[in-house]
Amino acid sequence: MYAIIVTGGKQYKVSEGDEIRVEKLDIESGKEVTFDNVIAVNDGKALKVAGDVSSAKVSATVVEQGRAKKVVVYKYKRKTGYHKKNGHRQPFTLVKIDKITL
Repeated sequence: MYAIIVTGGKQYKVSEGDEIRVEKLDIESGKEVTFDNVIAVNDGKALKVAGDVSSAKVSATVVEQGRAKKVVVYKYKRKTGYHKKNGHRQPFTLVKIDKITL
């Protein structure tokens, strides 16, 4: 059984027991979070979408808050002496999917 959820402007295909990194959620580690925005559920027999999954929910537990590896942003223009180096670390929340309910 799997579900497709939307959080942080992105879609994720999740099953029970999966650990996924989502955009940062303002929830402490160890707390539960419920994803209500479910767009599809496959229960092993058929794929249910739209009105069939309007009451579906995905329950998860926050494992940790963290930041991804650094991405180096380097800007350079030739012959002018212009260069600029910058870095970025995107924050994320690691969640473990506990249960998918229809």
